[in-house]
Amino acid sequence: MKKTLLACIMIMLMLASACGNVETTTSSESKPETEESNSTASTSEYCSQGHVNLDSETEKFIYGTWKVKTHLGFANSYNDASEYPTGQKFIGDDLIIEKDFFSSKGLKNYKDYQYELKNPLYEITSACDNYDAFYRLYKIEIPDLNANDVVKAIDISDPSTKISISVSVSFFVVNNDRLILLSEGTIFELEKRMTR
Repeated sequence: MKKTLLACIMIMLMLASACGNVETTTSSESKPETEESNSTASTSEYCSQGHVNLDSETEKFIYGTWKVKTHLGFANSYNDASEYPTGQKFIGDDLIIEKDFFSSKGLKNYKDYQYELKNPLYEITSACDNYDAFYRLYKIEIPDLNANDVVKAIDISDPSTKISISVSVSFFVVNNDRLILLSEGTIFELEKRMTR
């Protein structure tokens, strides 16, 4: 009887251990946490998703006329490097993002993205608390993105149909101080034009 009971206990312990439900060290034997485990525990691995209106800080930042300033690279999953190896066809072009008006007609050399909307619908479709969460969701490496940067994906759609302007164009706001354009897997940094 004792042997059967001991065998059953051993099998239960092995099964529980395999499932990760048994702690094998006592608190006095536990090892101090390493710097790596502290940084992992302190950073969220979370992106909130859904369609929400722009917050006031993001509105204040995003509204204006933007110039395509720098080609930053290409997304990992797909890119248009054959057509835009250095982004030369976008650099210097403009976009207008205002509360009551959106225009991408300033992207002169890319005829597929000529949009003009009155009273566009701007929404945050995801907000990622850090670089790792953003990368896991989008598989995009934005140069100079820091570990704890907050990245919001902005969707722009026609107010009458609620349909997004394009599945191939995305905007990312980083910490409400950088605006990134992703077009056909090509990443660009935008710069706000100063008003006179």
